[in-house]
Amino acid sequence: MRRHYLDNIRWITILTVVVYHVFLKYSAVVPGMGRPFYEVQYQDGLMYFLYPWFMIILFIISGMSSRYYLENHSINEFVKSRTLKLLVPSTIGVLVAGYPEGYFNVAYSGGLEQIQSTLPAPIVFLIILASGIGVKWFIQMLWLYSLLLAIIRRFEKGTIYDFTKKTNVYVLILLVIPVWLSGQILNTPVIVVYRFGIYTLAFFLGYFVFAHDEVIDRLSRCRAVLIPLALGLGIVYLILHFGDNYADMPVVGSVPAVAFAWAAILAIFGSARAWADKTGTLSSYMTKSSWGIYIFHNMIISGMALLFRDHTSLPALLCYVLTFVAGLGGAIVLNEIISRIPIVRWCVLGIKKKCQNV
Repeated sequence: MRRHYLDNIRWITILTVVVYHVFLKYSAVVPGMGRPFYEVQYQDGLMYFLYPWFMIILFIISGMSSRYYLENHSINEFVKSRTLKLLVPSTIGVLVAGYPEGYFNVAYSGGLEQIQSTLPAPIVFLIILASGIGVKWFIQMLWLYSLLLAIIRRFEKGTIYDFTKKTNVYVLILLVIPVWLSGQILNTPVIVVYRFGIYTLAFFLGYFVFAHDEVIDRLSRCRAVLIPLALGLGIVYLILHFGDNYADMPVVGSVPAVAFAWAAILAIFGSARAWADKTGTLSSYMTKSSWGIYIFHNMIISGMALLFRDHTSLPALLCYVLTFVAGLGGAIVLNEIISRIPIVRWCVLGIKKKCQNV
């Protein structure tokens, strides 16, 4: 049974990631990541509404998808498929196609001239290449979690999964406590996106809890409460922390941020199950293309933002719009091209055949 609501949450969330990265490039609140138009930019508030939840929900979805895959495949098949789709693009793919994204990222941050003037060329090349990992940190972590899940799967014979089928909405809401606690640990310094504590828990909650259709149905019946709750908590979080660096501790792990994120995730699952459990031409195409959009969008957004901020004097609104259109449209075009080139698609996208659902 295809769960169309889950497909739709995934591709719509990836679209929000694209929007987020557009706003990040012109942000005034994340040091070193954006070049703002004004000292205070109220449009930056959109990032506060997106950042706390969108990667957590993608890890939950990945855990759910892993559960569904393993219902019809062996552990060895699971490890093999995840290695192809996750490890190859985040290692070999970076070597093959990571340099342009890394170049744009380093140049936009303002560090290119400095490292070129102080470091040997081979070291500069490696720094740029490492920066080309970009958004692929997400799939690096997913591969690690997939290996951990494969080990757990050999010992866990379904007892935990059968028990969590009974999870009700009150328990789901109270899970915000362990989610908040997990957000306080295993956060890497400097490269703050690697939040191993909260993302590990999210992945396994997806596998053991959210993968139950009964659990999602319970959330769906409570959506009329969850939606205003999420909106209210989001407004409180924005009021308390607007102007702070929302992407780093302590703000990202604060009670208001995590409470809002968790309420938003529960509301999204409940709403999507009720209103978006269907497919059509657009949703079917976006479901198949969302993987490529995720892989390619940031490189194009970084390049366009560098062009607009260094070589034009376009109005702010036009920069946002053009960067988004270029990022999304360019990612779709690149995905269509790369997915048709046999060896390159294996390296960059982790797929063997064009018809494979990526």
